[in-house]
Amino acid sequence: MQHFDSPSTITTTRSVIEFDRHRLSIEDIVAIANGNAKVRLSNDPSFRAAIARGADFLDRLLKEDGTIYGVTTGYGDSCTVNIPPELVEELPHHLYTYHGCGLGEYLSPAQTRAVMATRLASLSKGFSGVSVELLEQITKLLDAGLLPLIPSEGSVGASGDLTPLSYLAAVLCGEREVWRNGEQVSAAQALSEAGITPLRLRPKEGLAIMNGTAVMTALACLAYDRAAYLTQLSTRITALASFALDGNAHHFDEILFSVKPHAGMQGVAAWIRQDLSVGQPERNGKRLQDRYSIRCAPHVIGVLADALPFFRQSIENELNSANDNPIIDADNEHVLHGGHFYGGHIAFAMDGMKNAVANLADLMDRQMALLVDSRYNHGLPANLSGIEGPRAAINHGLKALQISASAWTAEALKLTMPASVFSRSTECHNQDKVSMGTIAARDCLRVLELTEQVAAALLITVRQGVWLRCRVNPEASLSKPLMNMMDALANTIAPIQEDRRLEPELRQLLTHIGDQAWVLYA
Repeated sequence: MQHFDSPSTITTTRSVIEFDRHRLSIEDIVAIANGNAKVRLSNDPSFRAAIARGADFLDRLLKEDGTIYGVTTGYGDSCTVNIPPELVEELPHHLYTYHGCGLGEYLSPAQTRAVMATRLASLSKGFSGVSVELLEQITKLLDAGLLPLIPSEGSVGASGDLTPLSYLAAVLCGEREVWRNGEQVSAAQALSEAGITPLRLRPKEGLAIMNGTAVMTALACLAYDRAAYLTQLSTRITALASFALDGNAHHFDEILFSVKPHAGMQGVAAWIRQDLSVGQPERNGKRLQDRYSIRCAPHVIGVLADALPFFRQSIENELNSANDNPIIDADNEHVLHGGHFYGGHIAFAMDGMKNAVANLADLMDRQMALLVDSRYNHGLPANLSGIEGPRAAINHGLKALQISASAWTAEALKLTMPASVFSRSTECHNQDKVSMGTIAARDCLRVLELTEQVAAALLITVRQGVWLRCRVNPEASLSKPLMNMMDALANTIAPIQEDRRLEPELRQLLTHIGDQAWVLYA
């Protein structure tokens, strides 16, 4: 079997993640976001000296009356406005103040921790002209559990995530509000009670915090983690659906898949072979060809599986970049003006990911349609109702659940329109081509949420379908992986005989999916 990116092949086991100039992984950010790892700023003298050189170089330039964008000039289209020397120190505080216009739902605590860690990673590269004290302030907030309330809407993804990151900048200075133990508290009060002194930003530090891709990249890290798990979960669901439908396991034959060399697709087929014990002689009477949602499942899931390494590369390269403007090259004493705040790579990755993930929702929705329809489920009851006898007339099994899954699927598919093609010229046409990467990342997370809801519905469906198949065909036997999965599902879902409300079980399954509670494939 050829290996490809999945959550089981790359894991993070560290309880403390150190920030310096070394490369971080998606798993590092996810561990911090989920509260499974603490953040520590490196004490290595050479690292701290490299950070300090950038801030010291800017100080020297200021004393020499150097012109530095965003330090001695206004921002964006206002770069032609020269700032009087006596007002330079106030400029970064004005930057985060006037950008305090975000709206929409606040980022969750996990998302906010990911954003803070992602910004810390970029600033730790040593090309942003910030002080060690600024980096330490971010780590102090994370360690104290003081998380800025960051509105999710208001970024066009270039010049980076200006508006949402202004909320981080403000909190570092003791302004606006934070989450603390699940409650909203003023930042001034929270910092005071934690013994943290508010920062007074140095001349470029407001721009360095805000003028980058930390929000979209943080959300992309979380999206990747969920998409990788869904790749495995939809594969396991497919195997259970094939069994419940009395399908032809030889659709996943190793020789068959060897002639189409997509590694991710081949890996998905290998997982299904493992689940269905392919290789055993097929009993007589098996259909020659199952419908596409079963037979072609590796080809559908395999698109995402094969795209995951590309998504990882794009996301981790952005995570490990200095992505503000200007870039400060203290060693060679250069101030380099560019556009590294542009989030095009994240936008493309998120637009692609949401397309591939929505196709998983569509695949599972079609599998469910086969399972509940007595015309296509090969001997199972209509709507997979488990009741027998006279009361069967008033019981409707999974009829409504299939309607809900169809609604969630439709919404996921609707959101696959790429955000990156909706660039809008803004800010007096200075930002005349923007990435929309943050919108793409938010869309992708919503598609993931909807697809996870479809997966929860399918877990109920395949659990019911396999139970009924074993009742209809007592000679049918499950492989050990599928038996283990059925045992795990039985802890959450009892067989459905009399109609019952399924929302509590759906919500519990969503919690299990979010926690990645089942170890699916090694």
